[in-house]
Amino acid sequence: YIEKRTAQAVTGNQGPGNEYAVNIATLKTYFTVVDSPEEADFGVVFVRSPSGGSGYSVADANKGGNGYVPISLQYNDYKATNARAISLAGGDPFEDFTNRSYKNKTVTTSNKSDMDAVISMKKKMGDKPVIVMVSLSKQMVFAEIEGYADAILVGFGIQNQAFLDILSGKFEPSGLLPLQMPKNMKTVEEQYEDVPFDMDYYIDEEGNGYDFGFGMNWSGVINDERTAKYKK
Repeated sequence: YIEKRTAQAVTGNQGPGNEYAVNIATLKTYFTVVDSPEEADFGVVFVRSPSGGSGYSVADANKGGNGYVPISLQYNDYKATNARAISLAGGDPFEDFTNRSYKNKTVTTSNKSDMDAVISMKKKMGDKPVIVMVSLSKQMVFAEIEGYADAILVGFGIQNQAFLDILSGKFEPSGLLPLQMPKNMKTVEEQYEDVPFDMDYYIDEEGNGYDFGFGMNWSGVINDERTAKYKK
């Protein structure tokens, strides 16, 4: 079972009507798509990593601020209470200030509806499995959706067909996380810019840590020559 969503939720752009977040014809070549959760064996949700802005707001600058705002890695509104009061960056010749701090400013993620879609699907499916496919462009705080998903597949810049090949069992997953996935935004703000792997990474309900190099296949957590080579 897969739900239709608004065009803005699917693509980030305004558009008429509802649509699927995946090519429905392609999905039907893998599975029988049904019209209700009651008919389904499982539900699927396709989402994107949180779109937390560019880090600059003209509106903030027009209101007398320095223009700099947080970049959020979570779906819910984020207030940067743990950000530096004095920024490291500054001194641009086109700016008449040197402190670019965004401490205590709030940013709203444009695709919070992705998180809502995962929660909604879990409520509708009840005890039936919910599989979430996440197209990542950067790190994200998985704590907001992991508890509502029975399985999560992630990919950086891949086609949805690659997700479906794994979901259908055509291929076994083999990828490893190239980045730490943070426990929360507090650890994002408190990490050092020049120290690798210093964030508190997210640990899911099964005890899996979403650390650099983590991945799972059909047998469980991947431990191979790659994880041995890049062990921290």
